[in-house]
Amino acid sequence: MNNLRMKHFLALLLIGDGVVALVRPEHDAAAWSQGPWLWRQAMQHLKKNPTTTRLVATTQIVAGIYWLISEERKRAPESLE
Repeated sequence: MNNLRMKHFLALLLIGDGVVALVRPEHDAAAWSQGPWLWRQAMQHLKKNPTTTRLVATTQIVAGIYWLISEERKRAPESLE
């Protein structure tokens, strides 16, 4: 997989996970609860605080969309006209 496709794929994952977290914040935090102790603690906090989880999710979605748009502008600015 080339670098451009990998960036596109990762941005879509970021957006998709953000959407799932908006809809079911507790479920999404629980799904990511494996890993080092500090990470598990953070996911436990997010699971107990759905509003915080939704804020993080919104940030993920915005960041993913921004990343896609900025990559498109770098790749072919003349093709957007």
